Amino acid sequence: MTTEKKGKIAVIVEEHFDETEYRRFNEFFPENGYDVEYVSNLWGQNSLTFKGNDHEETVTVSIDFNDIKPSDYRGIILIGGYAMDRLRYQVKVKPGQKNQSPAVEFLRKAVQEMDINHLKIGTICHSLWLFCADPELMKNRKVTCAHNIICDVENAGATIIYENGETATTYIDGNLITGRHPGVVEEFMRVFLQELNQKAAVSAT
Repeated sequence: MTTEKKGKIAVIVEEHFDETEYRRFNEFFPENGYDVEYVSNLWGQNSLTFKGNDHEETVTVSIDFNDIKPSDYRGIILIGGYAMDRLRYQVKVKPGQKNQSPAVEFLRKAVQEMDINHLKIGTICHSLWLFCADPELMKNRKVTCAHNIICDVENAGATIIYENGETATTYIDGNLITGRHPGVVEEFMRVFLQELNQKAAVSAT
């Protein structure tokens, strides 16, 4: 049986990505009609290959932030692990300047699409680190995340949601869907898929 194609999901990635999430994204979303495309900063190269945290999985990326628009996708996911910290890197900095890395510039555009045109953005585990690179992206948002980065997220202006002595497993704040860590990846994917499909149903009416 052929699964009906519903659109594309961009997964932002770099070195030291979470491999559990990588494997499950590649299985779950195509099974439910969404193609997965990995995007990153390619530093002027045609493609780059990144290794996961456990050095068991690799992903070769040939799509650069400069070649796409957030509106090309039905949803965008920031993969967990330490990849998002690496993507915050800026070659040149000066006092008072907002982060100018290609990944953060792309995320600014994606958040604008999220707030205006209801693009779905998902983060899991440490990946809110990319949002933390510009506090304007986090201000007044309600999220969950890995316990390790609670201070980073709160200092960037977000409110963390707790349940039963932990950060929440998943949380939906408008069009932003967040997950605690790879241990809840199944719930995170189901929630993200549900939000994508709800948007598709609304668009069809």
